[in-house]
Amino acid sequence: MATMSDKPVVLITGASSGIGDTTARKFAAGGFNIVAVARRQERLEQLARELADTARVEILAADVADPQTPGRATGLAIEAFGRLDCLVNNAGAGTWAPVGETTDEMMDEVIDVSLKAPFRFCREVLPHMQPGSSIINVGSVFGSVGGLDGGIYCAVKAGLVGLTQTMAAQYGAEGIRTNLVAPGVIRTDMTDAAWDVPAFQRINHEMTPFDREGTTEDVANAIFFLASHQGSYINGQTIALDGGWSTTKYLCREALLCERNPLAGETPG
Repeated sequence: MATMSDKPVVLITGASSGIGDTTARKFAAGGFNIVAVARRQERLEQLARELADTARVEILAADVADPQTPGRATGLAIEAFGRLDCLVNNAGAGTWAPVGETTDEMMDEVIDVSLKAPFRFCREVLPHMQPGSSIINVGSVFGSVGGLDGGIYCAVKAGLVGLTQTMAAQYGAEGIRTNLVAPGVIRTDMTDAAWDVPAFQRINHEMTPFDREGTTEDVANAIFFLASHQGSYINGQTIALDGGWSTTKYLCREALLCERNPLAGETPG
């Protein structure tokens, strides 16, 4: 085993792009060494090179849905650094379809990546965490507010809230905090294709009472805060990062004033 690192260590899944990549950079700037897990080796290598001046980054190219990956990642952290202070369960699957159109294959993919994998990672890291350690799950506001066509995605994100709360209850007395960050729609590789689709814009942007879009930096800032001393009395909470989308019935002025056209087969008035 390596000598105990004098810097805290964070394990981040889905670290090769989007929220995970930005979160890794935030933790590096905040004084952490990093174990970065994702499927794309070349992206992880690039991340390690770019952070080399500020943090030591150990990488593991693996699928989080593989039952062996959590143990391998945790073992890498202990072997390389001799400690593990924070887990960020960020990797997720984005299958979006109504229940009636969801196949078993679609359902299994989301459950395996977005619920089983976080559960397994939590289970693996717990024996190595000391008082003051922190687990942050990255979920979605759709885990609190079910969305049209959300299907298995919403169900699994709600399950992640339950995992967070039971972890907080079980291990909080040992000084291990567990919280969940629930972003609204953030522009990443997963959402980019839908970003300018009119229906996506109406459901998300036109119903958000804020003057800008959310960013990966917004999410990373919240994750780092929850892992830091400044967030050290926060436990078992779900923090929504959606500009007010989930807690208001907002409609932008353009939507309020637009002329409504009836759907096919609908009688006007």
